[in-house]
Amino acid sequence: MYFKNITAFAAGLLLSATALANPIVPGFDSNGLPPNDDTSSGLVDIGFTANFFGNEYSQLYVNNNGNITFDIPQIDYVPYGLTSTNKAIIAPFFADIDTRYVGNPVTYGVGIYDGQSAFGVNWVDVARFDHRAPSSGAPLNSFQLILVDRSNGDFDIVFNYGSIQWDTGSYSGGISAHAGWSTGAGESNSFYELAGSGVTGAFLDSGPNALNGMTYVFEVRNGMVLQPTPSIPEPETYAMLLAGLCVVSAAAKRRRKA
Repeated sequence: MYFKNITAFAAGLLLSATALANPIVPGFDSNGLPPNDDTSSGLVDIGFTANFFGNEYSQLYVNNNGNITFDIPQIDYVPYGLTSTNKAIIAPFFADIDTRYVGNPVTYGVGIYDGQSAFGVNWVDVARFDHRAPSSGAPLNSFQLILVDRSNGDFDIVFNYGSIQWDTGSYSGGISAHAGWSTGAGESNSFYELAGSGVTGAFLDSGPNALNGMTYVFEVRNGMVLQPTPSIPEPETYAMLLAGLCVVSAAAKRRRKA
């Protein structure tokens, strides 16, 4: 979706405010990974065929560490930049996730989103890897990936975010989470990262590129990914955002473990 002027942009935000105030949607939980560190599912069916830069996929791997891949499962726990990888990957929050001690395991499955067939993965209340067994008070993150069938190979990539309380594991060398996607082709139009990827503290609830309450939608049409639609802020920010927009209008983001 593209907004040709600031008035249309403001109207789009207002229309979406109620529907996306709590962006993580229920469902997509008929299957799941067991509590684990750095493992992946086998190939799972997504229920439709997705044309991702000329490659057609009807199956994928769900990886514990905040991403899905199409060609091979991924056990990498140190997040790498998505702008230079040779892997086809979609990563709402690529970081070192450990679901063995606290929080919830990863769930996934088919369902309905926006009235269309969809496949989703839930990383809801997941903890980071810690060389110590995390306590019950460990920070937790919540986010979701949904692939929405738009027919004839077209689909949408949806990133939904709840609270983000951590961005690196204790064995990640201080490297923070990356979020976005890549076809693995290495061409300039074949990858995208959210602003704040790899920047310590950027994605946290208090960070400059906070993800909490945000939704990003990437429309994939004829195999190509369009620019993402605007993210939706929390409801309490709408009035301030609209006021700001009005002012502007008026004036003219394996290793082995012990």
